[in-house]
Amino acid sequence: MSEITLTFLVMDGPFEQARTTTAFRLIDAALNKGYNVNVFAYEGGVSLSFAEQKPHANTVHGRSFEEENHPLTKDWIAALQEKAKLKECQFNWTNCGLCIDERGVGNVIYGCSRGGPKDFWQWAIQSNSTLVIGTK
Repeated sequence: MSEITLTFLVMDGPFEQARTTTAFRLIDAALNKGYNVNVFAYEGGVSLSFAEQKPHANTVHGRSFEEENHPLTKDWIAALQEKAKLKECQFNWTNCGLCIDERGVGNVIYGCSRGGPKDFWQWAIQSNSTLVIGTK
């Protein structure tokens, strides 16, 4: 197990900004290097792990459900959890509880927990580095 731990704070919801995809790429790269990763989802970021996300067709572009192959952030998180297991890394995903309540997205995928800004602060002081990917 690595002794390097990185903490990320993500604030954007799914399907809105390229920052979300960039955050997932950075987290994936950290796990590929065998680093331990903490993710604190804040504000709209708590929707990333919402279990009720559903793929859809894109009738505007004339693509079927299968052709659209719509990616879901909840599946990306699950894939990161699996990668962490294979790499024997720690991977923690915590959502801000108040932000979850505000948005009604409390049904999250397995392995994601509920917490508060204090959890982020504790991870930040214990980690080798922290990256906040804020909203614009």
